[in-house]
Amino acid sequence: MKKLILITFLLASILTNAQSSNDDYAKSSVLKIGDSFPIFNYLDKDGKSHESSEFKGKVILINFFATWCGPCMIEMPLLEKEIWEPYKSNNNFKLISFGRDHSLNEINNFIKLKNFNFEICPDKGKLIYNQFATQYIPRNYLVDKNGKIIYISVGYSDEDFKILKGKIKSLL
Repeated sequence: MKKLILITFLLASILTNAQSSNDDYAKSSVLKIGDSFPIFNYLDKDGKSHESSEFKGKVILINFFATWCGPCMIEMPLLEKEIWEPYKSNNNFKLISFGRDHSLNEINNFIKLKNFNFEICPDKGKLIYNQFATQYIPRNYLVDKNGKIIYISVGYSDEDFKILKGKIKSLL
C-alpha cells in the first residue's frame, strides 16, 4: 500500500511539474496563436538592413536560437535538412532564424562553423526576440500567408518538430 501511495505521489508531482513548465512557456510568449506577425527591422548576415514586411503574403517560419543552446543545436540541422531543403525554392515560403543576443560577427562565425544554408541573422540585444517572447529557446513561430501566427513551439521535441513540418506542408 505504501508503494502505491508513493507511486501516486510521484506521478502527481511529475504531472504538476510538467503543467507548471507548460504554463511557464505560455506565460513567456508575448505573441499568441492568432496574433498578427509584427513588423521589425533586422540585419542579414551581410549587415544589410531589412524589414519583416518583405515577407508579406508568404508562409513564414521564424526560429530563435542561441549557439550555446543544446536543444537548439539538435534542431538547427533538422531545420536545414527537413524544412529548408524541401522548401527553399518555394517563393511562398520564408525561413529565417535569429541568434538571440548574438552579434553579426558571432552569427557569421557560427554559419561558417556549421555550414548552414538557410538565413540566419543576428539579434543583438534581443530586440526582435523580445517582440515574440520573454524567455526560452529554441522557439518557433509559424505564420500563415495572411500574417497570422498559427503555431508556436518552445524547446525541442521530435513530436513538436513533426507537427511543425506537417503544418508547413499543409500551408504550402
